[in-house]
Amino acid sequence: MSKPAVKAAQITKVNNTQSFSENDILAVEEPLGIKINYTLNNNPIQKNIAVTMRTPGNDFELAVGFLFTEKIIDSIDDIESVKYCEGDRKSDLDSENSVKVILKDGIKPNLNSAERNFYITGSCGICGKSSIEAIELSCPKITANVKVNKSTLFSLPEKLKSQQTNFKHTGGIHAAGLFNINGESILLREDVGRHNAVDKLIGAALQQQTDLSNTILQVSGRASFELLQKTAIAGIPIFCAIGAPSSLAVELATEIDITLIGFSKDNKFNCYSHKERITDI
Repeated sequence: MSKPAVKAAQITKVNNTQSFSENDILAVEEPLGIKINYTLNNNPIQKNIAVTMRTPGNDFELAVGFLFTEKIIDSIDDIESVKYCEGDRKSDLDSENSVKVILKDGIKPNLNSAERNFYITGSCGICGKSSIEAIELSCPKITANVKVNKSTLFSLPEKLKSQQTNFKHTGGIHAAGLFNINGESILLREDVGRHNAVDKLIGAALQQQTDLSNTILQVSGRASFELLQKTAIAGIPIFCAIGAPSSLAVELATEIDITLIGFSKDNKFNCYSHKERITDI
């Protein structure tokens, strides 16, 4: 059974006239070790890929999405099974904080494209990269010829917020929501790390064999280069963020034909690239 995503805490609230004790709810942050098992020259191999600080829940989706968006695997079809690391060495993280992805016979992971240090923070997946060259994964151009109304894009932040169960309790967790072109919700995932939320979402979409070529990704935070990179690898044509984009995110979106929306809230947004997908502006 998965660990809880939130936990209770006793806090002291302070204002300019008084202080008092109160119960509060916190978003849980714990490490998740991701390992990969495969066979090379008839020899079984297990590799430690990463440790990411995440909110427990949807751990298998996170592992699958991470391996796919890092291009360590090419497809969900490369995977035989995903499981917790029960019975592994005592020095490992406990079983519910360690996941191994077992590849099918004959599948060799591409470990060179995502060489990492073993630890990755919850806020920034790129911080764990061992070299800047490892960041520069080749991203395919988005060819989807989809169109969307601005009113649909206006509606997404509130739809995202209304589905954020853990955010309602804690106020301290990111969300990624997948919507169709009509603004109907397909999937939503939450995590303390915004890149983890996106990996969980993409992992779930892969497992459910969702066609991502006519979807919109709405996130609760800002638009970073890494999130645009993951979006491109998944083949999602429209990326919307409540916060600001970075300069590198805009450059990447422009280059690979992603429609990038920032400051998406209160019936307003800024379009930074490929506005031709929005029909009425």
